[in-house]
Amino acid sequence: MSVSAFQAEWSALHQHTHPETARFTSQLVNEHAAALSDAFYEHMLKDNHAKQFLSHEQVKNRLRHSLRKWLCDLCAVDGSERSEAIYAHQVKIGEVHARIDLPVSLVLKGARVLKARYDRILEHTPQAEPKQRLNSMRLFSSLMDMAMEVMSQAYTTSSERKARSSEAYRLFSVTENLATEKEKQKAALLDWESKLMYEAVMGTGADRLPKIRESDFGLWFRHKGMHAFQGVAQTHIISDAMNGIDEVCLPLLAARAIHSEERGDVIREIRAHAKNIQYQMEDLFSKSLEVESGKDVLTRLLNRKFLPSVLGREIQFSRDQEKTFAVAAIDIDHFKNINDTHGHDVGDLIIQQVASLLNNQCRAGDFLFRMGGEEFLIVLVDIDRPRAVQFCERIRTSVAEQRFLLPNDRSLSVTVSVGLAVYNGHPDYNYLLREADQALYKAKEGGRNRVCTEQG
Repeated sequence: MSVSAFQAEWSALHQHTHPETARFTSQLVNEHAAALSDAFYEHMLKDNHAKQFLSHEQVKNRLRHSLRKWLCDLCAVDGSERSEAIYAHQVKIGEVHARIDLPVSLVLKGARVLKARYDRILEHTPQAEPKQRLNSMRLFSSLMDMAMEVMSQAYTTSSERKARSSEAYRLFSVTENLATEKEKQKAALLDWESKLMYEAVMGTGADRLPKIRESDFGLWFRHKGMHAFQGVAQTHIISDAMNGIDEVCLPLLAARAIHSEERGDVIREIRAHAKNIQYQMEDLFSKSLEVESGKDVLTRLLNRKFLPSVLGREIQFSRDQEKTFAVAAIDIDHFKNINDTHGHDVGDLIIQQVASLLNNQCRAGDFLFRMGGEEFLIVLVDIDRPRAVQFCERIRTSVAEQRFLLPNDRSLSVTVSVGLAVYNGHPDYNYLLREADQALYKAKEGGRNRVCTEQG
């Protein structure tokens, strides 16, 4: 439904509604907005599917107020005069629902709950005539239905755009420096195997044996490889082999009562798993495809085009695996002065060298983006707050200690400010990005060349 079509239908609905019915409905909704909101959340939080989107404390506190205001605005007497603003608000809500992957079925269920509750409120309003209650229920239902239609349309449009971006990123992931990535992951797998064999010979305890899923190869495979080769049978074979190593073989290897002969059998089984993983990886990398580039031209880093896809997947991964991740917003300090003093060509050189330094600091499963200008963003996977802070401090120190090379044998020192935010369960990734931006602002206001978190 276009905005003009919505305005026409919205206007017609109000024109054909008796003013007294409109006033009565608006007044009743305002009086019972809290009860409607409470009924909505009480019902929806009993749904296990809905609970994962609504149970976050900040979501509950904020949305209760937002839902009450939404109901009052939707049923306001002057609604016909604000049809364009009302339409825009429903579009925005639909886009948020798409961003957090909230199913349309849950939204429609919520609307049904609100209608049923309003019907009960009307039944307990004895001062209203039966015809007035009927007309009010019809008006309330029509307003809800039109809002749902606009939300659903916005949801569909946004979801289709998101799906195209996600598929483009999946294909891009497959082909990005394919030959280099293949050799890099082969080396990472062999490095993990060598470390494990050494620790096994030394009799290291189970808690210190290197797990394959926490190795550089494991991080890459779980956060990038599985998505890049989504739907390919070999990914499931590799995942099963990794689980077999971490969940079965390593605990056996660390058991104190294990005999030398049994230890040898377990080691041979681990090596067989590793060989199978390597074989399946060879097959996976042969399935290359050509796609449009998603790289920043200057730095060859990911551009922000694929950020929604990456953050959406990491939120889902965190829900499924009960892991946390973080985002670090990084900004080169006093960059305008660099451009003004040394020129834009030097500014570009600084951006390229900072990008290279950041890339070298990132782990195999992390995602590094150039957000534009002198700002970068890192998605740090499988990490808790202390380790994320430590990582950001290491980046800040590395940049501050580096001499960046300029033409004519010159060099320049620069610093960066970092804003860190750790995922806390909120379903909308924009919330996490805003927290990282606010932390970055605090770092800038606090004197630059420092790391600040969303907690202070």
